[in-house]
Amino acid sequence: MKLYHRAALLCSVFLGLDLCAVAAQAQTAAPQQVPVPSPLPQPQDIPYPGKMQISVDATDLSRRIMSIKEVVTLPPELSQKGGDFILLYPMWLPGDHSPSGTIDQVGGLEVRSGKEVLPWHRDTVEVSAFHITVPAGTRELNVSYQLLSPVSPDEGRVVMTDVMENIQWSAVSLYPAGYYTRQIPVVSQVILPEGWQYGTALRADGPQKGNTVTFKSVMFNTLVDSPIFAGKYFRKFDLTQGDQVPVTLNVMADKPQYLNATHDQIARHKELVRQATLLFRSHHYKHYDFLLALTEHLGRIGLEHHESSENSGPLGYFTKWDETAAARDLLAHEFTHSWNGKYRRPADLWAANFNTPQRGSGLWVYEGQTQYWGYVLAARSGLMTVPQTEEAIADVAATYSAQAGRKWRPLIDTTNDPIIAQRAPLSWRNWQRSEDYYSEGQLIWLDVDTLIRKLSHGEKSLNNFAGDFFGTNNGRVMPSTYWISEVASTLNSVQPYDWTAFLHQRVDQINPMAPLDGLTRTGAKLAFSDKPTDFIKSDSLLRHTTDFRFSLGFQVNKKGILTNVLWDGPAWNAGITRDQQIIAVNNEAYSEDVLKEAITEAKGKNSQPVVLLLRDSDNFHTVSLPYHEGLRYPYLSGNLTEIKEILSPLEPEKSDIKQ
Repeated sequence: MKLYHRAALLCSVFLGLDLCAVAAQAQTAAPQQVPVPSPLPQPQDIPYPGKMQISVDATDLSRRIMSIKEVVTLPPELSQKGGDFILLYPMWLPGDHSPSGTIDQVGGLEVRSGKEVLPWHRDTVEVSAFHITVPAGTRELNVSYQLLSPVSPDEGRVVMTDVMENIQWSAVSLYPAGYYTRQIPVVSQVILPEGWQYGTALRADGPQKGNTVTFKSVMFNTLVDSPIFAGKYFRKFDLTQGDQVPVTLNVMADKPQYLNATHDQIARHKELVRQATLLFRSHHYKHYDFLLALTEHLGRIGLEHHESSENSGPLGYFTKWDETAAARDLLAHEFTHSWNGKYRRPADLWAANFNTPQRGSGLWVYEGQTQYWGYVLAARSGLMTVPQTEEAIADVAATYSAQAGRKWRPLIDTTNDPIIAQRAPLSWRNWQRSEDYYSEGQLIWLDVDTLIRKLSHGEKSLNNFAGDFFGTNNGRVMPSTYWISEVASTLNSVQPYDWTAFLHQRVDQINPMAPLDGLTRTGAKLAFSDKPTDFIKSDSLLRHTTDFRFSLGFQVNKKGILTNVLWDGPAWNAGITRDQQIIAVNNEAYSEDVLKEAITEAKGKNSQPVVLLLRDSDNFHTVSLPYHEGLRYPYLSGNLTEIKEILSPLEPEKSDIKQ
């Protein structure tokens, strides 16, 4: 009290009673929000009055660092008067459907005008924006920085190894705010390690000079859409078809022996190109480059671009062909995206630049139908056999029949998942749901295909929709956007039906049951066996896991660590969670075979339960699983005639190709 009165006396003496009252009020008033900074300039669809040059030195393999130098010519008005100039780091990347730009890996940013270092500051709201104070008379900026790429998977996706690298222009470029990226011209250059080869949709501007490749000028959106795969061990295979539109399979590997593809294997990749062209009755690229890394060290990827795609596969993609079937729908999937996703794109997923949020309400078409055609084209081309593809479809059907989260979350809401989760591990993925618009979307499009075939008495199919919807403007590369209403109307033009209601019920509403009508309508049935199919064996081998989802309700890796536990399954009901480790099964040290044998021995109502000793961090506990139905692996039974017909190759006279 004495201190308070003394402070009040001093306040009145030195500040006066009025100011003392204001000060007291300020101490007791509720806080008010400070105004946020002015928003960044909206992109305008006008030519950028300047140009960009980007050079990337990608030779520092030991430290995994890419060094970038940019020269940015300034707009004449800004050059004359000076002022605030904003450079953006790409964040919203097409194909990721989320703000996944690697801005956390940017370091060493310096901006110069001649010899003068210019100050910059980061926007406090849009942290991917850099404000640069430009003095009057400045004609261009020299910008330098590094991409400090991950040295191990602990920091993120590895993009540089001792023998290969993946240069994504979105990660190594800054671009001017305020313009559509299709209006910003850029000349790019890359310095590669000595002796390395590369693949990209970009085209070189003249002969390579030493280790330096300079590419022809393109617009910035095209640059970002044209990544590079470069490697020490590299092969190119020509897949060009009769239309003479160049298609190349660019393959790099950890070791040279993994590049040994047979003539028959390459013939199947050529057939993929032919079958896709027959299906979509068009092409939407001037040339197309498959980029394929066969590796255990570069980070996994499957990412679409308009005239190329980034793909990774197992080392034995060619050399252990019979064991890697589960990896061979990827190229078919990403190639399909050149039509579905890159050319025809949902209107709310297209954006003017790489820092404008995308909305994914149409991803069940963009990704779901692509997933459907990926399986179909893999079978039609011979990359997968028809039985392998049928087994893969069975696995999808079983997975989504056991999808507990469908009881509370509609499929349409999962189109927000790239933003919500960004593919982070989930404790209860089976209940939370994830990017289910891929494979549940695939089942919906199988439903559509078989319904069209039934209603048209076999005269029409989803093949007709593919040609009508994706086959417009043959040769055009620029995206053509759409709303779902156009999808429904195009379906209706193929086969009259209330497709709007059909799709709404399956996509927008909660559906406790998986959409399996596409199977049952054909006479096929989802069934279970105590022996895994060849597809499941391949998938488990590639994922380094063993699948007990349809018996005990979990998947487990080679170390016995649970990677996935199904909600409301036997393991879940026993209190088991992912990341626990199986130490023993029925008092015997864990192995895959020991657990399989225990599940088999427990079959029958009067059998003993399966007893697991689990490690959870530093704690151990035992659980008893009263499960008696034996091993269960999905497959298709019944009449598979129509499924086989869907998976059969197209021939020109059946495809109605537009000349």
